[in-house]
Amino acid sequence: MNRNDKEFLIQKIRTQYTEKENTTVDELMQLDAKVKRPANLFAYVFGSISAIIMGSGMSLVMTDIAETVNIANPMPVGIIIGIVGMLMAIVNYPIYKGILGKRRKKYADRIIALSDKITKD
Repeated sequence: MNRNDKEFLIQKIRTQYTEKENTTVDELMQLDAKVKRPANLFAYVFGSISAIIMGSGMSLVMTDIAETVNIANPMPVGIIIGIVGMLMAIVNYPIYKGILGKRRKKYADRIIALSDKITKD
């Protein structure tokens, strides 16, 4: 191992044990994540639930689960449940965009101020 490799390795290990100073770029990235996180979380959870509901309706129609649950005619019930899941999946994106838009409006002033500060420096 030559001298440059040793110095690089030492510096790499050393940076793991030193405190990072919080720069304005880090603050801007944290603020951006703070804006997007609730909308993303909602979209993932609501989308997963709607997919499960839609899949439940499909499996009620396509398998013999209806006999286990004592449903005499599973076709209309399964179709209704599947349509409810599809509708939930369809409205997921507009709701996500609405949440994201409100959060962007709320934090726009701070993000613009920070980005202006960064670009001027």
